[in-house]
Formats: sequence, C-alpha cells, structure tokens
Amino acid sequence: MSGKTLAAAVFGIGLAWSAAASAQETLKVGVILPFSGPFADAGAQLDAGIKLYMQQNGDEVAGKKIEIIRKDTGGPAPDVAKRLAQELVVRDEVDILAGFALTPEALGAADVATEAKKLMVVMNAATSVVTEKSPYIVRTSLTIPQVNYAFGKWAFEKSGVKEAYTLVADYGPGHDAESSFAKGFTEAGGKIVGADKTPVANPDFSAFVQRVKDASPEAVYIFIPGGAQPAAIGKALAERGLTPPATKILAQGELTHPEALESMGDTAKGIITAFHYTLERDDPLNTEFVKAYRDANGGRSPDLFSIGGYDGMHLIYEALKKTNGDAAGDALVEAAKGMSWTSPRGPMSIDPETRDTIQTIYIREVQEVDGKLQNVIVEEIPDVKDPLHGQAK
Repeated sequence: MSGKTLAAAVFGIGLAWSAAASAQETLKVGVILPFSGPFADAGAQLDAGIKLYMQQNGDEVAGKKIEIIRKDTGGPAPDVAKRLAQELVVRDEVDILAGFALTPEALGAADVATEAKKLMVVMNAATSVVTEKSPYIVRTSLTIPQVNYAFGKWAFEKSGVKEAYTLVADYGPGHDAESSFAKGFTEAGGKIVGADKTPVANPDFSAFVQRVKDASPEAVYIFIPGGAQPAAIGKALAERGLTPPATKILAQGELTHPEALESMGDTAKGIITAFHYTLERDDPLNTEFVKAYRDANGGRSPDLFSIGGYDGMHLIYEALKKTNGDAAGDALVEAAKGMSWTSPRGPMSIDPETRDTIQTIYIREVQEVDGKLQNVIVEEIPDVKDPLHGQAK
C-alpha cells in the first residue's frame, strides 16, 4: 500500500471513528404526546415543562447532548402511540421514551419499552396500573388513587361530608378516581348516594348534572380531564344551582385550573379540590418556577402537565448523572429507583418498589385573594403513596 493510500485509509478510519463518537455523544429522547386533537393543550403544556427544564439546565448532561424527537398521536390513540414508539426505537434509535399525557397511550407503548429495554418516563398518564405494565416505566406525575383515596378520607373526617354523589369521566383515570375516592370515603364512614359517568370526548354535561341535582346530594365529587371540560362542567353546575355552600363540590384539581376559574367566576368560590401541584403554593422554588414558565409561555401559568414534564426531565438528567451517561434502560431504571428531590410541587421521590411518585397531596379551597379567585391550600397530606399498586385485575 502506498503512503498516499495508507494515509487515505487512516483518514477514512478517523472520520468513521469521529462520526461514531459524535453519534454516541448525542442521547435521543423520544417524546410522544397529543400535540393535536382534543388533548392538544395537555401536550403543549407538558412539552413546555420539558422545554423550560432544558432552558434552565442546558442540553448537555454527563457528557451527552440531549436531543428531543417529538411525535404527535392526535389522541387518545393507543395504537398510534405504540406505532410511534416502535418508529422512535427502530428508525430514530432513541435511547429513552417519554411524554405520555394520556393513560391509553402509555399503555399502548409499554410493551415497546419492555421489548427494547428502554427507560420510559411517564410524565402524566395517571391510572394506577401504568407502572405495572413494564419494568422500564418510571412515572413523575401522580396516580389518581394517590390523590383521591386520601381525599375521600379527608372529605369525611375533616370536611364533615357524610353523603356524596360521584360524577366522573368514563375512562381509566375516571374509573380510578371514582373507586379510590369512594373507597377512602366509605372506609372512613361516608355513603355514596349515586354515581354516574360522562363521555370522555366532547361531553354535554347538562343531562348528567341534572341527574345530580335531582338526587339532591350533600356533596358531589367530580373527576374530568383538563382542557376545556372544567369550565364546561363548572358552567353546567352553576346553571343548576349546584354551587357551594348549598352543595359541596369536591374534585380532583383539574376542575379549578385558572382558566376554569375565570370562566366560572364567583360560583367557583368554596369548591374544594385535591392535587399534587398548586401553582399558588407559597414557596421560593415554586415562585421561581411559575415566573420562569410564564415568561417563557406568554404569561400562561403552569399546570399538572407542565410540572410532570419538568420533573420528568429532572429525573432523566439526574439518572444520567448517576450512570455517568450510560443510557441503557436497566441502568437508568435502577438509577431512578429511590431518587428524591425538591420539586416546585414540594418534596417528592420515586418509590423503589413501584417506580411511582411519593409526594404531598394538597387540599385546596377556591377563595378570593386580592380580588382574584385562586386555590388556597387548607391542608397538606405528606408522603402519600399510590394505595392501589399491585391490585390490578
């Protein structure tokens, strides 16, 4: 081989090695969300949380440059989520799967994470069973039973409600909400006097709310998805006179998102909700987070989706630091187990046995503060775990 030929060969090998090294230095995170369709707002809010965390912490960690590849399900669409997860793993060669605003889509992608042995960070989907569907799933949001079992007990023991009617969306999270609230409420001594379910997509709440009114319950417990539904059901309740203090309104936190409060006006006063995140929580870290989020999103406030995405990226970054950049699914899952940190939502950790969050649940009441309606924390229930893990049928 001539000197020129040898030099060319060495140069070619060098280029190949350099390209391979460069590829290894980029870690790809495939984010699957409903960026269009009825839950596009949830996808946008969650993605904004991801973007804010990276804006504040950079796009490099443990020697790896983080690249986000986004895919739109238009969902809820579990089959689409599964197909997109397969494409991300096979074609885009992602190292981590993340996102999953909706339970059906998380369940759709779970088998792909297992087969590919990829860490799958569920940043919202909140049905209890989700982490049981793959040993590679770690969740950074909440579970519905985690919030509502504790809320049901509190409703009887602390708020004095003895009888309640439940009205929930007819899908996995709604079923979890109804059963866990009822379980906590009845175990404490309360009685469920009626139960109903609304369609999950574009429901007309009028007939359902009328049935609640006809039952004349002391209190009604409500669970519905975020987006446009809280304002719509709030309006339907107000039109039929189902407002505090005449009727106690209990709900998971989506019902009193800021946008819903603006729509409901004074009729929202006195609504009591339980949630894992309250944007008005008086804490320096949360105050900083809310300001940064609003600055980055045209004044819009963060919500449950936003904090799930933000903390999801925190988990990914910290797990990579623990593994020194090793993106193998088994290594990252082990790094995530038992991880704890202080989030804008408050103290939280990842249960090493369930790979789910352990966190504070806040009981909030809508009150007028400085001329504006907002959720005011009236009680904190610390270190709450998911009470239903392992009980899936």
